[in-house]
Parts: sequence; structure tokens; C-alpha cells
Amino acid sequence: MRIITTTDDLHRFSTALAERPFFAVDTEFMREKTYWPILCLIQAAADGEEAIIDPMAPGLDLGPFLELLAKERVTKVFHAARQDIEIFHQLMGAVPAPIFDTQVAAMACGFGDQIGYEPLVRTLTGAQIDKGSRFTDWARRPLSDAQLHYALSDVTHLRDAYKILHQRLERENRVGWVEEEMAALRDPALYRADPERAFARLKLRGVRSSDVGPLIALAEWREREAQEKDVPRGRILKDEAIFELARVKPATPEELGRARTIPQGFERSRTAQQILEAIARGRKIPRDELPEIDRDDRRASAPPDVVELLKVLLKRQSEKYAVAARLIAAADDLDAIALGRTDVPALEGWRREVFGEVALKMLEGKVALTLKKGAIELIEAGSA
Repeated sequence: MRIITTTDDLHRFSTALAERPFFAVDTEFMREKTYWPILCLIQAAADGEEAIIDPMAPGLDLGPFLELLAKERVTKVFHAARQDIEIFHQLMGAVPAPIFDTQVAAMACGFGDQIGYEPLVRTLTGAQIDKGSRFTDWARRPLSDAQLHYALSDVTHLRDAYKILHQRLERENRVGWVEEEMAALRDPALYRADPERAFARLKLRGVRSSDVGPLIALAEWREREAQEKDVPRGRILKDEAIFELARVKPATPEELGRARTIPQGFERSRTAQQILEAIARGRKIPRDELPEIDRDDRRASAPPDVVELLKVLLKRQSEKYAVAARLIAAADDLDAIALGRTDVPALEGWRREVFGEVALKMLEGKVALTLKKGAIELIEAGSA
């Protein structure tokens, strides 16, 4: 097993990978006690090349590998890529390209919603993965042989799974489907931790318009504090506290101290003063400068019967094309279509071909669903 701990060795390995059409890549990281993930290992494997890179090795410069991640002529294969890409985006300031996510590809091939790595590999290759080292402290050194073998197997099996999936996509003319999904996954906005947008990760349905400004300001303050101190958001202020404080809007330490989510005595701290200042800033945001979240969340409810009919159609189309329903359309997509909106992902690209076009025809009364011999079928409206 090749363990890379020097920059020279990493340069040689990266040069070899650059000559391959693709390589599989995975990471092991820790972030339970930090805001920013601590990168502990990088595993990579191509045909004839495989190694573990130790980012924690003294003096190791990851530059050669990060340059490789940016090379457009080599495909980087991940499984459930979001967290890995987030780490590399933080290191590179850019998203690796081009990329291929085997979890997304598996959904396009009918393997169900967000299939895990182990069941996918087992189904495609028959390989049995030893799970004994899954939950481990990857930051501790030295790592055992069992831990290293487990880490490397993540990419050697992924290398094989990619080949099978890509062949299946080519056979079924679905490579373009996955390429559309990868284009969305490459959006840098997915990986930027902008404090100004921190409110977007909160579930804002039902939030009163008067609460939105304080909520945005509190979420932004918490994000900045968590980033600067490198601690999880919840260590600064829990979501529950943000919602409560945005609702009650305390203006003095005494009022803050009466909040249910605030520990006794906390109201006299420096942090408490910062919270009060954030709430005050939020209350001053002009209504016309607030994002559309309050109006979006208060939009008219979708007709339940129409949504249920769309769900039946979605299930039918999912089974017909052998593609995961969740990849075709989310619940919010169905609500939006039922309300007559057209700016919906399910009505764009390959999704329109598979589901969106027939969904619109059904809502226009041009086609209908019927049951024949226990199976749901589409018929022209008005036909027998």
C-alpha cells in the first residue's frame, strides 16, 4: 500500500493520475468539534495507480494534487460528492472539474433514492466491504493497517463501480442526464459559507414578516462567530434560540435573560451584547430589502388532490424509466407545478422529457391516468 507523505512523492503520483482519463477520489475528515472540516486523508485510485495521501504529514504541500483536481481533461469520480467537494473548494478556491458522482448516476440508473456506497458497490461488483473502521478517529496517528486498507478500498471499489455505471449510462443514453446534474453540483455557491446567506439553511416556513430581519442578522452573526472561532454553529447559538430571539426581539440584557433558550446569567456576557446588537440591526432592515423568504413561505397552498395526482404520475414515470423519483422531482417541485409555476427544475432538461411534459399535459386535461390490469397507464383525455 502506497502512503504519500512527501511533496515529491505526491507530485509523482499526481503526474501519473493526470495521464489517466479518470480517477476515483475520497476523503476522511473530522468536524464534530470544529466549523471547518479537518482533512485527515485523501484516497485516490485510477487504473494501475492507487494511494493514500496524508495531508497531516509534516511539510507536505497538497499543491500538486489540487492542481490535478482542476485539470479539465481528467474526470474526478466521487460518491455523494458534496462534502468532499466542499473541502477541496475551501483548499482550492474552486470546484474540481469535471466531476462524476456515482450516487447521482446510480439514481439515474434506477438504484433508488441516494443509495449508499456499500450497497451500491456490493450490487455492482459483488465486493464485500469491511465496515469495522468506518467510525474511527482519522486524525490520530499512527493509523492501523485495518484503517488504511478500509480507507483505500473506498476508492478502489469506487473505480470499478464507476466503469460499470458509466457503461450502463451509455447503453441507456443517460450520460447527458448525469452531466446536467454535475453542472449543478459544480456551482461554487453550493460550497461558499457566506455569513450573509446563513439564514438560508434555516427552515423559515411560518416565520412572521416582522421576525425575518432579526433572524437574518442573528444567523449572520452566528456564522461569523463560528467561522472565526472554528467551532460548530450550535456551540455559538442553537437554531431554536435564533427563532425564539427573532420572535421576542429582546432589546435589553434583562429582556434577553427572560428568553427560554438563554442560560441564566448569560445576559451579562459580552456575547449577549453582540446578540442584542444583531437583533437591533435586523429590526432596522427595510422591508423592501428583505429576501423573498417570507412571501415565498406564505404563498398559496398547492391543491392537495392535484399534488396527489402528480405523485402518482411521478411514481409511474419513475418506474417506467427506472430512475429514482427523488432525482426527477422533489416535493416542492410538485407543489410548484400544481400551482401553475414553470420555473421548476422538474420542467427543465431531461426531467421535462421524463416527467415534466406529461405532467403539464395532465394538468391541461390532455392526458389522464387509468388503471389497466393493475398497472397505471396514460391515455389521451376523452379516449376509452
